[in-house]
Amino acid sequence: MSAPVIDRAGRARDAVAREAWGEAYALLHARDRHPDEALTPDDLGALSDAAWWSGHLDESVAARLRAHAAHVAAGDHRGAGLAAWWLHYEYAGLGRPAVAAGWLHRARHHLDGLPPCPEQSFLAWADAEEATARGDGPAALAATGRMTRLAERSGSPDLLALSRQAASAALLAQGRRAEGLALLDEAMCAAEAGELSGVFTGWLYCLALTQCMEAADFGRAVEWTRTAMEWCAAFGTGDNPFRGVCRAHRVEVLDLLGEWTAAEEEARRACREVPVDCLEAAAAAYCAAGDVQRRQGRLDEAARSYAHAHELGRLPQPGLALLRLAQGRADAAAAGLRLALACQDARHGPLARARLLAASTEVSLAVGAVRDAADAAAELDALAGDVPLLRALAGTAAGAVALAEDPGAAAPVLRRALDLWLRLRVPYEAAQTRMLLAAADRAAGDEEAARLELAFARDGFEGLGAGPDARRAAALLSAAARRRLPGGLTAREAEVLRLVAGGATNKSVAGALVISEHTVARHLNNIFAKLGVSTRSAATAYAYAHGLV
Repeated sequence: MSAPVIDRAGRARDAVAREAWGEAYALLHARDRHPDEALTPDDLGALSDAAWWSGHLDESVAARLRAHAAHVAAGDHRGAGLAAWWLHYEYAGLGRPAVAAGWLHRARHHLDGLPPCPEQSFLAWADAEEATARGDGPAALAATGRMTRLAERSGSPDLLALSRQAASAALLAQGRRAEGLALLDEAMCAAEAGELSGVFTGWLYCLALTQCMEAADFGRAVEWTRTAMEWCAAFGTGDNPFRGVCRAHRVEVLDLLGEWTAAEEEARRACREVPVDCLEAAAAAYCAAGDVQRRQGRLDEAARSYAHAHELGRLPQPGLALLRLAQGRADAAAAGLRLALACQDARHGPLARARLLAASTEVSLAVGAVRDAADAAAELDALAGDVPLLRALAGTAAGAVALAEDPGAAAPVLRRALDLWLRLRVPYEAAQTRMLLAAADRAAGDEEAARLELAFARDGFEGLGAGPDARRAAALLSAAARRRLPGGLTAREAEVLRLVAGGATNKSVAGALVISEHTVARHLNNIFAKLGVSTRSAATAYAYAHGLV
């Protein structure tokens, strides 16, 4: 080889080592087209990596096929096995599962029977994911155990972090939440500290963000989406295939935090950035954008966003059902949710099902199917466990059902749910819960508390730009103001005063209102203080003068 040829080869390998993928792609592509510069199997693998990072997916696959053939020709089973696994990964992302399965089988053919080697970690990862998908928890954990042992033997920080993430996923799938999240945190520390290569860092961020949202761990989702986007901005100067996927996860977080303008803009950017082998992330971004548009009253735009998500293969529920409810098509909303609940499987995680159940409660109540609403709320309560986000959803649903069945029992449930929403800093759901709480307070005779909740709800909706909800809260607040009783009396105090003005004794008032005589006496003391009177006769005169009797 001449000196210029050697120099070009060295520059290309240096660019690969620095993960300067745009530069590496240009250099390796130029070398590959030069008749005097034959690429080695490792060079072909690097060309495939560089093409993938640069968004040239077809070229990436073509180079990987050549790398596999070159490793086979050289009798290098480890190199051939790794190339075959990568082809399985790329074809799966491109939506060609049969071809992907064939390359995974070929990777096993190359690597099974060899002494323990790092490349076998990828086969163990595939085993773990397949076992998790079929619900075989012990087999998934056994596979992640093999993966961890191979990673430790190899001394690779990349493989060790990935093995911890895989074990975390297997544990979470079995409901072992504390163990799973602890392992996930450990894996993510390596990514955040910059200890891993680019592709493993990107994998870990994308997988961790998915896990956090599926497990309804909102605190971790907020933290890791911020860190992931910082990494995406800092890593490399060209395209980053992980950027769009991480941004799609950020959209979901911004939506819950009530940062709707940013969420919608990020959704548009995510849909532009997501590579063709990750279109499910674009579908999720369209769903989140549709949710923002629906709650702001932009129903036609929401319908288009949900249609885009559906086109990309995602059932846009429960957003589409809530859109149908807003359009006055409650029966269509109920039918859509029944189908979504029937089609969903456990792999989607508890949050996805919890959202469907919460929407099912709301829609069932809207059509008067209280028993169906109660069943959905009960399943949601059983699903929630001690996870704050799920508990808040369950509390709001249970409070809504209580309003329909036993209004007196609704307020304590709704107050606990509201406290959770406020602590989670999720403003839209907090405002919705305040609306329900206002109805519960009114049913209990506490008009003053109801007006306060309505005012807070209205302000919250207005701050978010949720126009339809803000107008509804304002209308209820206006109606409450018209119902305001004279002298600052509560509804219960007005009931006591009416009975007293009619000549009832404390004992007969207690019997009529099913309260204790002590409570009647307390109400009377409050009435006297508010009206500035000191006798029953003066209070009676006030009641007649102000039309309370």
